[in-house]
Amino acid sequence: MDFTSDNAYGVAPQILAALSEVSAGTSPAYGDDEVTARLQAQFSELFERDVAMFLVGTGTAANSLALASLSPPYGVIFCHEHAHIHVDECAAPEFFTHGAKLLPLKGANGKLTPKILDEALFGYGRPGPHQPQPAAVSISQLSEAGTAYTVEEVGALSELAKARGLGLHMDGARFANAVASLKCAPADVTWRAGVDVLCFGATKNGAMAAEAVIFFDPDRAGDFLFRQKRAGQVFSKNRFIAAQMEAYLQDDLWLTLASQANAYTAQVAEIIETSRIGTLAYPVNGNQVFVYLAPDKISALHGAGAKFHPWPVPLKDGKQLCRFVTSYATDPTGIDEFAKVIADLT
Repeated sequence: MDFTSDNAYGVAPQILAALSEVSAGTSPAYGDDEVTARLQAQFSELFERDVAMFLVGTGTAANSLALASLSPPYGVIFCHEHAHIHVDECAAPEFFTHGAKLLPLKGANGKLTPKILDEALFGYGRPGPHQPQPAAVSISQLSEAGTAYTVEEVGALSELAKARGLGLHMDGARFANAVASLKCAPADVTWRAGVDVLCFGATKNGAMAAEAVIFFDPDRAGDFLFRQKRAGQVFSKNRFIAAQMEAYLQDDLWLTLASQANAYTAQVAEIIETSRIGTLAYPVNGNQVFVYLAPDKISALHGAGAKFHPWPVPLKDGKQLCRFVTSYATDPTGIDEFAKVIADLT
């Protein structure tokens, strides 16, 4: 009954096998290997256009370096108030942009809308050096509320951003879960909808430490490689990240794993809704369920061995927001046990 995080689970067998295979023999270093070259072609095929791909080891590095490519030090980056870049990355985006300002905005269900962004932009644009300059918009897919931006929602935000000369960044730590839920082509919810740079995550969905920064216009990558090296994110044995990603994309493994995780989450959500032990806080679009629970229910569930995180936000009507996350590797018997525990409490 471990619903703490998809990070709690191990590496997919296919990815472990790929790591073992690539470990044999010798290979050129620093990304000059055959695996990295094949992966570049794989990503271009996946997104149906030529892209520039850079591999890094963490999502924080991916997001921070991507945003540094979109914003000058005097820029403003608009994001949701619960965005990972604002809440969970220890000011790394500000550090790597050399001081760009993150402007957190409120939005229902973890998402920004054109109206919210337009209101935030109001007042910017006065002449002179007194204001930071709007530079980029960052959205998370899935959002920090576990919700997915639809193709239309991304397109509407992009239209406004482009009209104001802003770049659009997508934090795709759970991009696979979103695409599996939306059942759309990856291209449709990214560059065709106006996304400039995507941080394509694999670590939460079966990889060990593998993230890719994807520029949909290779010319926009500019000096990214130098930023990457300066940040300590150019790996001598790059093939071990590339091999993970290659296996991840092979035969749509990334979507298979994400679909399984999403299906487990749907079961957890149904158990909670049916029992009425708590109230779902947001729509369930991926592999996360957010629910308001009374403190005594939280204690009882923890006491019975269920693992999940109370969320660090204020109580609502005396109830605490809690997050339940599933993985492709979640044990189905744990879900059955969870159902029995809840049945005993209601």
